[in-house]
Amino acid sequence: MNGPFLWQEMRQQRPQLLWPAPALPPMLPSLPVRAYSGSNTPKAVILPQHIGVIGFPLRHTLSPIFQQAALDFYGLDIRYEAWETPPDRLPQVVASLRRPDRLGMNVTIPHKQAVAALLDRIDPVAAAIGAVNTVAKADGVLVGYNTDCTGFIDALRADGGFEPAGRSALVLGAGGSARAVVYGLLTAGALRVGIAARRPEAAVELQRAFAAGVGRDRTVVEPWGAAIEARLPAYDLVVNTTSMGMLHGAAAAESPLGGVRIPSGVLVYDLVYNPSETPLMRQARAAGARAAGGLSMLVYQGAVGFELWTGRKPPLELMMQAARRALYGTDPAQQ
Repeated sequence: MNGPFLWQEMRQQRPQLLWPAPALPPMLPSLPVRAYSGSNTPKAVILPQHIGVIGFPLRHTLSPIFQQAALDFYGLDIRYEAWETPPDRLPQVVASLRRPDRLGMNVTIPHKQAVAALLDRIDPVAAAIGAVNTVAKADGVLVGYNTDCTGFIDALRADGGFEPAGRSALVLGAGGSARAVVYGLLTAGALRVGIAARRPEAAVELQRAFAAGVGRDRTVVEPWGAAIEARLPAYDLVVNTTSMGMLHGAAAAESPLGGVRIPSGVLVYDLVYNPSETPLMRQARAAGARAAGGLSMLVYQGAVGFELWTGRKPPLELMMQAARRALYGTDPAQQ
């Protein structure tokens, strides 16, 4: 895969920082040490460092697999782990990042908005989106970033062959991932972005968040449920940002467009990546529409975080292969 080097693009395109810009991590982070005494001369032991992903539930995550493959590629003594975090434990987990053996973390459902208030600084892209999915330390300061927006657009172009400029898109959901997707589509030149959510007030709130700025005259609120069927022909792209269809989730067997006829000419992109074919993707393909899952977006956004934590260029193809093998049992791209 010849994917773009995402963090370089993000740095070039982002606006001026609202806060003092954090320095990028050095090529190798400072390693915590612990002195011990034995029968010989006291030595300093270099302790392994840790990066994690937080969310709830977290049984579905592939991030530790492909991120650890990248860390091992460079021979770094860093462990990437899954830290399942119920909402009531979020403050404690964020506070633990201040330990010298912690480099940062990824953030997934349901913490992408709540975590921002617990950090020291927010990158302006994350501030504009209103959600954080990556936390890195710069000189002990916890900085929140959003890499979902560029990860989504890059995956949409690479996997879906879809260029958003001048096209229309319907976004299902109004949480942190939806904010990143809407922002990404608008900044990529989408002509119109519709927002539909199970809670209509959440869709209205998200539409208003962008209506006065980047989404001026280009965002609309659409109905949820059966009423959306009449509106679907007006869209070229449908993006599911909800957790419906996620393996082990509360709605694992459900599609956000259940009972709705999907036009054959639309591209359906499901951010859910596990299982490899979600109920929504099966529904779309049965209707003759194209469908793609969120695995490549997961890897693209994760590659940006990898550079933030380590200062190293992410081995993108190796990360993608590791994720595919974990999800499919093999790498379909090699078949």
